[in-house]
Amino acid sequence: MSKGIFSALIFLFMVTGSLAADKKNEEPKAAQSIADLRHQLEKILKDTHTPGVSVAIVRKDGPEWVAGVGTADLASNRPAGADTLFRIGSTSKAFASLSILKLAREGKLSLDDPIRKYVPDLAFENRWEATDPVRIVHLLEHTTGWDDMHLKEYARDAPGMDLRTALEFGRASRVSRWPPGTRMAYCNTGPTVAAYIVEKITGQRFEDYVQQNLFGPIGMKSATYFEPPARTGATLYHGDGKTPYPYWNIIYRPAGSINASANDMAPYVQFYLNRGTVNGLVTPAAEIDRMESPASTWAAKDGLKSGYGLGNYWTIQDGFVYHGHTGGVDGGLTELAYMPEYGVGYFFSINSGNFDAFGRISKAIRGYITLKLQRPAVPAPAPLPGDASDYAGWYEPNAPRQQMFYFMDRIKGLSRVRFESGKMIIITGIRQKRVFVPVSGRQFRYVPDDGAPEPVATAALLTPNREGRFIEAGTTLRHLPAWLAWAEAGLFGCFDLAMIAIVAYAPFWIIGGFFKKRRRPLERAMRLYPLAAVLSLIACMMIFSASGNDFINRLGHLTPWSAGLFFTTLAFAATTIMGAWSVATVPSALVRPAVRWFSIAVSLALMIALAYFAYWGVIGVRTWA
Repeated sequence: MSKGIFSALIFLFMVTGSLAADKKNEEPKAAQSIADLRHQLEKILKDTHTPGVSVAIVRKDGPEWVAGVGTADLASNRPAGADTLFRIGSTSKAFASLSILKLAREGKLSLDDPIRKYVPDLAFENRWEATDPVRIVHLLEHTTGWDDMHLKEYARDAPGMDLRTALEFGRASRVSRWPPGTRMAYCNTGPTVAAYIVEKITGQRFEDYVQQNLFGPIGMKSATYFEPPARTGATLYHGDGKTPYPYWNIIYRPAGSINASANDMAPYVQFYLNRGTVNGLVTPAAEIDRMESPASTWAAKDGLKSGYGLGNYWTIQDGFVYHGHTGGVDGGLTELAYMPEYGVGYFFSINSGNFDAFGRISKAIRGYITLKLQRPAVPAPAPLPGDASDYAGWYEPNAPRQQMFYFMDRIKGLSRVRFESGKMIIITGIRQKRVFVPVSGRQFRYVPDDGAPEPVATAALLTPNREGRFIEAGTTLRHLPAWLAWAEAGLFGCFDLAMIAIVAYAPFWIIGGFFKKRRRPLERAMRLYPLAAVLSLIACMMIFSASGNDFINRLGHLTPWSAGLFFTTLAFAATTIMGAWSVATVPSALVRPAVRWFSIAVSLALMIALAYFAYWGVIGVRTWA
């Protein structure tokens, strides 16, 4: 669960592993011992002004190091220890999956059951329900097609709210945007609905069921979904490491509200390393295997094993393949990762929203646990599939996590795919170039610019279907006609140029207006309204940026920030229309030709942008609704 600078950013950082350390910091050598590693972590905390970290390094036969480093609470100077509870965010999601798998093992449900069978009272929309119903597996693999939680759902502080009430509050976000079970788009609501199904079947509150059947047997003695007792939990801080966040009672607790200590998480990591066995608890290894690979997406059905499974996903770092999950809440970042083939895994959680610290700690721990390990073999390049040339061309991202940002993401994510020298090359924007080498069939592995090549396939040319031609490469990309891609890129290029031209021209005519000889009243509106439109858009972007670390609270409620977005987008629409009207109604003979043609060009660009923004619901956006 992510509550910081909106969850799209957090998940992007999580799935790709971690952010690179600041260039000015020398990359330290991998720690040779736990003492070295502790020293590295202490230095990272100091350099990044991060108060504390909870950490557990675990082998199959038990924990190697379980500790807290740094400070749990600055006001009292309370140190972080192995028993200090940190918020683990979306790492919580796997417990919904484990609960569902247990009920399936007992014959009480099936992953392929439609959810309406168990929760007919749950409101959601799926226009493909008759042929492609939302199934339980879709909830856990994020393939429902639903939008992620809306801002008002993230912002709601909900102490003690039951799941039924919470789901009723957020019903508007549960609309399938494509047939369920086709592509993956991360959605916090899915695991929560799965937890609600657990409650319906068992008659128990979900948190009690997990405590009885998972926390207790695993050995997570102090883990809790609720606010921990005083002086047992870590205080969470902004990225500056000084400004505290209040405790936030997340509306969808199963998706990301667990508080757990290093001592809680160590046996949990060992549980995965031993394929479902720890402290007497035995979960069939087949269930752990099932958690680790997706089954419901187009890509999975075409044989791609990597991706997001049941609350558990693949990441590849420095040539090693990890399973696990990460999590983020305001002021807290967590990573749990393990490699069953090598019998080693780790957990850490920091009480700050500092992504630099998060990335550097992750790198330090991975460097230590892989120091003496040999990377898995990289498969030799295979020939390109015979129909590869059919997949060349332009693509756009087609599985947005947050629909409200799709108007921007689809343009930024516009990509060109080509095949040359036996490789697939995907170029996104101006700078981002990714190279993939065929593995077998239509599957490809990624070849980074630097670092070890990936040893498994992570991309695939998907079997064409009634919706078109698609490529899976970290996200689902849909093929576009070349003319449409060029048109979209060209129109937005013109829009950018128009904005620059309007702002650059403004000082000249504004200053000229102070001189009587240069005043031209008939041209004034033609120049003033486009400038007002651009300034409205700039104000909108500044409000968005100024929301900063309190993005969710400021935009998820009706506040000056969210109201500001609402009014500035309306102002952009009004001034754009008035500018176009002024150009159309002022007689040509009374306006200088250069001014007229300039005004026509910029007004046309603004009107096209307005139509696009209005189509995607940006104009008059109410982020609190």
